[in-house]
Amino acid sequence: MEVTPIIDLQSDEYYMRQALREAHKANAVGEVPVGAVVVREGKIIARAWNQVETLKDATAHAEMLCLTAAQNAIGDWRLEECTLYVTKEPCPMCAGAIVHCRPTRVVFGCADPKAGAAGGWINLLQSNPPLNHACEITAGVLADECLDLIQTFFRAARGQKKEQRARKVYRFDEESES
Repeated sequence: MEVTPIIDLQSDEYYMRQALREAHKANAVGEVPVGAVVVREGKIIARAWNQVETLKDATAHAEMLCLTAAQNAIGDWRLEECTLYVTKEPCPMCAGAIVHCRPTRVVFGCADPKAGAAGGWINLLQSNPPLNHACEITAGVLADECLDLIQTFFRAARGQKKEQRARKVYRFDEESES
């Protein structure tokens, strides 16, 4: 009788949970909660989370930072035989970098129909005519959890902005009455 392991340490869900851990780190410091991991031969070789605000760098998306860390880990810019797991569908900038780094697969959580570049808005990872590389795509792994984290973040951010605007209007009204 074959025994099924309680936790499959090689599954897409397992690795996406690791990417979600990175997304929670971003969330904890006020960054858009996107996380990524790169896996090679069943091992995580790189982890990253969005750090655009932290580093004051518009290119510091989780995917970009994770790709760089993975390249450093293996000592090559080619990430062949690697899989990138990311909690949100990559944007066009990240998709371009992914194509050039050549991972075999990209697995993402929630889709981005307005700006996603892995099939949501456009598909740069499997473009036609083809770029220099095409990635296998697996979409929707733990999509609900990934989407909930991002939606909760943006709801809170919109609430804070609304509160700030209300305070400014209130102060202006007080000043004009003086």
